[in-house]
Amino acid sequence: MPSYALITGASSGLGLALAEALARRGRNLILVARRRDALESIASELSQRFGVEVLFRLCDLGKPLQISGLLLELEEGDWRIDLLINNAGLGSAGPFLEQDWMRELEQLEVNIVAVTRLSHALGKRMALQGGGQILNVASVAAFQPGPWMSSYYASKAYVLHFSEGLREELRHYGVRVSVLCPGPTRTAFFRSARMDVSNLERSAWMMNADEVALLTVRALEKNRALIIPNWRNRLLANWPRLAPRWLVRKLTARFTRPFSRR
Repeated sequence: MPSYALITGASSGLGLALAEALARRGRNLILVARRRDALESIASELSQRFGVEVLFRLCDLGKPLQISGLLLELEEGDWRIDLLINNAGLGSAGPFLEQDWMRELEQLEVNIVAVTRLSHALGKRMALQGGGQILNVASVAAFQPGPWMSSYYASKAYVLHFSEGLREELRHYGVRVSVLCPGPTRTAFFRSARMDVSNLERSAWMMNADEVALLTVRALEKNRALIIPNWRNRLLANWPRLAPRWLVRKLTARFTRPFSRR
């Protein structure tokens, strides 16, 4: 039975870059996202370029019923999924009390609930198969509170801690769990989060999605628990441990507030 890597949020940005990096290594793929036109085009291109099988499934991860449908289809299809990449994520910027609540709720559904649910369902299948690998995408934002992006930062802290805990639990079943914490990356994330990052766009802190994907796939092959691409991002992740919490809050607020102006 052929094996597949399932990637959420695979229609653009880092998800697409990860799909290409894996296809280049001969991996069959199941791509999950909301846009049929994009997925059809990507699946056809990757299949032709790399000679792998690329399937796609439409699913809005902010809607629990659609996740139920996806999981049922995966179970009935009896595909052997040995790599799950929970890449899909949403963000919002600006004062918390001014955010639309339904958008905040969708962010929590996608960033936390969907990641947990897919990890539970497919992690159980992997355990029964005798092995597999899960990669959850967090962020360097996971290492500190994030005023003006409080929900987003908190959701990524959940993904980080959930993944590290799950790694210890599932290793006894042969299931490896890793968590990716990228820094600023050139994707559509900032536009969808309504952030102005024009001053950051050309800086050395901003990485390309293809570069992040390549480093991530190499780290997965080495079964790294925590993947933080680039020394600058490792600096961003580690500095909060060296400063008082009040200072971390103040400095992070000073950094994030300009980007939240709409």
